[in-house]
Amino acid sequence: MAGPFPLQDVLAALPLPALAIASDERIVALNRAATILVGAGALGRHFVTVLRQPTLVEAVEGCINDGAPRSSQFLTTTNGTDQTFDVSLSRVTGAQTVILCFQDVTQVAQAGQMRRDFVANVSHELRTPLTSLMGFIETLRGPARDDAPARDRFLGIMQDEAGRMNRLIADLLSLSRVESDVRVRPRAQVDLTAILRTTLRNLNPLAIENDVVLVPEIPTSPVLLLGDADQLIQVFTNLIENAIKYGGGDRKVEISIATHLHDPALRGPAVHVTVQDHGPGIDPIHIPRLTERFYRADSHRSRALGGTGLGLAIVKHIVNRHRGRLKIASSLGEGSRFTVILPLDPTPE
Repeated sequence: MAGPFPLQDVLAALPLPALAIASDERIVALNRAATILVGAGALGRHFVTVLRQPTLVEAVEGCINDGAPRSSQFLTTTNGTDQTFDVSLSRVTGAQTVILCFQDVTQVAQAGQMRRDFVANVSHELRTPLTSLMGFIETLRGPARDDAPARDRFLGIMQDEAGRMNRLIADLLSLSRVESDVRVRPRAQVDLTAILRTTLRNLNPLAIENDVVLVPEIPTSPVLLLGDADQLIQVFTNLIENAIKYGGGDRKVEISIATHLHDPALRGPAVHVTVQDHGPGIDPIHIPRLTERFYRADSHRSRALGGTGLGLAIVKHIVNRHRGRLKIASSLGEGSRFTVILPLDPTPE
């Protein structure tokens, strides 16, 4: 009967980072994954000089002293990305050696933080209009009870604030639906040119109201792809409406379609739909975060124009569902260009 395997061989067989600390508090064995995690040269060193995190150090010392299993966390940074590990500590029966096993829970931690941020942002976005409504209701019940002009003015503001909350709830529901369908690829064949014409027709009154001229460059022949027509209308409505509102009055917004036999990003035939405005533009520092929920390059202006901070997040999720890409290019004083890249239907009728 074969004898027990060496500790180093046991750790090497584990898929997770793992290391062993002897009773003299030095690291006596570790596998390759642990070497990558804590760095080369850890073997033989005192564990405090390698782990360096008070809560984990305290857990190791306690496990060495009383043998009771413990758990802790280990935080590190790899290639500029923060990582979180759950660490399980157990002492080997009949020995004074403690085994540490590290499990990467970075995505779980990030998801939890995203949920907390999302709840905080929604609460903040709803608190402002709710506070305004409560204040105006109190005023109408008291000092402005018999002041007709003030009552009409306050009711108008209350209607605007209620509309803002309604838009926020609608966008939250839309985002929830899109996220639930993001892994389900659309199977219906749609005509992109018809979708854009419908969108432009719906937005033309808003463009006229804002002294903006819509300049479409859309082919007369159909451009067919597999997609969800309602969601694609939502994408282009959002992008063109943003261009109208934020591009500045007395300007033009150009909407164009271009097909490519081979797109490097999608590695196949694709269509590019570009929405170009000539407004003040966006500082490039904001561009990587524009599709985050509730992120605004100009919070005051966005709220004043009725924005909820969710539009581009919805666009990103819809484009992802269609296996496409969203590209944003902008410079201050030179306008902004949003390009939606979608795969063409390989078997058009």
